[in-house]
Amino acid sequence: MTQLIPLSLQDLAPVSEGTSTEEAFRQTVELARLGDALGYQRLWYAEHHGMPSIASSSPEVLIASAAANTRTIHVGSGGVMLPNHVPLRVVETYRTLAGLYPDRIDLGIGRAGGSDGRTLQALRSFGGEHFSEQLGELIAWDNEDFGSEHPFSRVHVVPSGVRLPPIWLLGSSGASASAAGSLGVGYAFAAHFSHTPAAPAFEAYRYAFRANDIFEKPHALLCVSVVCAPTDEEALYLSGSQALSWALFHSGQVRKLVSPEAAAAHDYSERERDIITQQSALWIIGSPDTVRDQIMAKVRETGANEVMITTTMHSYAHRQRSYRLIAEAFGLEKRG
Repeated sequence: MTQLIPLSLQDLAPVSEGTSTEEAFRQTVELARLGDALGYQRLWYAEHHGMPSIASSSPEVLIASAAANTRTIHVGSGGVMLPNHVPLRVVETYRTLAGLYPDRIDLGIGRAGGSDGRTLQALRSFGGEHFSEQLGELIAWDNEDFGSEHPFSRVHVVPSGVRLPPIWLLGSSGASASAAGSLGVGYAFAAHFSHTPAAPAFEAYRYAFRANDIFEKPHALLCVSVVCAPTDEEALYLSGSQALSWALFHSGQVRKLVSPEAAAAHDYSERERDIITQQSALWIIGSPDTVRDQIMAKVRETGANEVMITTTMHSYAHRQRSYRLIAEAFGLEKRG
């Protein structure tokens, strides 16, 4: 079977009820190995803070761990929430990763904070209104071109002799699409949680794109939320974990990822049902054939060059099975 489109993975290091954070971290390594073996293109870790169900607060640490335990798959951030960081520190960290694992690291950058306002205050987050300034500074640090009169011009960026890995701008509203194109970087759209159509953003990105030695042509990546099981019925049942967890989180109740049994037994409030109804319209849930058809429909609709899949399931074994079924349905080439 010919591979239909390159597929990639996003991992939030989910922490399920009844398991420990240590187990969640062990599972990140297992998933990295599985994704590498199944033929997935890349694996990204998202930066989130203050969420008991998500352990990916330090993507760079998970990137180093995954890269050390795999051979081929590209590993990166999806992404670094730049308002939470000093640009020079990001350059140092990702140059280090690029030096340790040449040609295998991606640097995805986002403008959101990845948490609630109180947590962002504790992080001393700069806020999204300074994103363009921070991004410009990050690129200037990597190119070391502040100009002789700039106070940073005499600062030595280390490690030296290593450039940043390929940069991707992340978006959920289309606001950063043209910027990604004019900078000649990759562009990834968060269709797994954003109701904004991705097609206009991809069009703006391609229109503004300027080729360079890293990205010779535009590369538009679409991130989607998928739960796959052998049958549509089982997939729908297993997706209950995601549905209830999403409703609880957006109702101000923070807890680990709930089980599908807990979701089935839960007495849903009207508000919780409304939250789920609105958000579940974005999710792809079903058998391998159902998932393949719905993903390819989104590819035709948006013109995406690659699809990144994020999967929220209580059982780590079922989550791995979901990725296996999808890889088989799309004809991914196994790497041994």
